Amino acid sequence: MSERRASITDDSIINRWMNLEISKINNSIVTARKTLSQLLEEDNPSSKTKDGREYLFKKEIINELGNRLPEHIQKRLKLPILFFFDLQVDDSCYINDKTAFEALQILGEIGYKREFRNNRHWMGKAIAYSIKKKYPSAVQIVMA
Repeated sequence: MSERRASITDDSIINRWMNLEISKINNSIVTARKTLSQLLEEDNPSSKTKDGREYLFKKEIINELGNRLPEHIQKRLKLPILFFFDLQVDDSCYINDKTAFEALQILGEIGYKREFRNNRHWMGKAIAYSIKKKYPSAVQIVMA
């Protein structure tokens, strides 16, 4: 009796491999997120990633956000802002943090007519990449 050898095209093998790669990518995601007000107090704003490494924020970006966002948002906004990319959705991603959504509206990155519904705000990936480029250390992309 011959055993069937798994083919690289088998969905289960591809899914396991993709999950392993996604896990590696997500290791650099900050898990010990701090509020903007906490980071403003630090000389060298930093936090810890999932794999325990230090994540450094750009001080000029933290200061810019501090200058542009009101104090009540600074106390609640946890950084970095996380954009979740779902492999099942080709052209969009979401944020699941209402304070981040409000902050992005104040910064003019998301229009005030946009809505935060069902604990998420979906947007085009191009918009997320544009925001990440503008605030590089204050935004991270998570593969969901």
